[in-house]
Amino acid sequence: MDVMTAVLTRRSEHILHAPAPDDAEFTYLLRGASLAPDHGRLRPWRWILLRGDERAELGLAIAAETGADAAETERLRNKYQRAPLSAALVFVPRTHPVPEWEQLAAASCVAHSLMLLLHARDYGSVWRTGRLATSPVVGEFLGLRSPERLLGILDIGTPDVTSGRRRRVPDDMSENVTRFDELREPGSALAGSRGER
Repeated sequence: MDVMTAVLTRRSEHILHAPAPDDAEFTYLLRGASLAPDHGRLRPWRWILLRGDERAELGLAIAAETGADAAETERLRNKYQRAPLSAALVFVPRTHPVPEWEQLAAASCVAHSLMLLLHARDYGSVWRTGRLATSPVVGEFLGLRSPERLLGILDIGTPDVTSGRRRRVPDDMSENVTRFDELREPGSALAGSRGER
């Protein structure tokens, strides 16, 4: 699969079945994803892989935090078993001249690269955030250490072939692109600021 095809056809897959990559395959794909832009090659991230009952335990931890009743506890227990593999992305900011926002961008880039590589291997994935990313109980459950923080969990598996998801048509992006020489045209903000010098 070429890169443009991977980008155009990747979707967030909400129904995921086994198989998912084993640890060796996940690590192999991560080796490729880690070549995403990363100023200073700091690798300000790490991944925690949850499989089997570990995913249910995550749901139970969230249920305990929210004071869920029995029915809601069971719902949350099942909710976090939607995929055979849940990969938690932990942001690990480094003490370095590279600013934290740029390190965060690097962690985001590696996640997207990994999603494309998974898709190219016929796996599906979906990015999960919400309560997961802000819950101190989830952070404790995952063993996060200060100043680490959870960015989200990537659910991974084999997409459901019956979901009938269609290829999206990319939106027109011409309004999001400006040529620099257009900024210099009379009446533009840049032209006005140059005239004030």
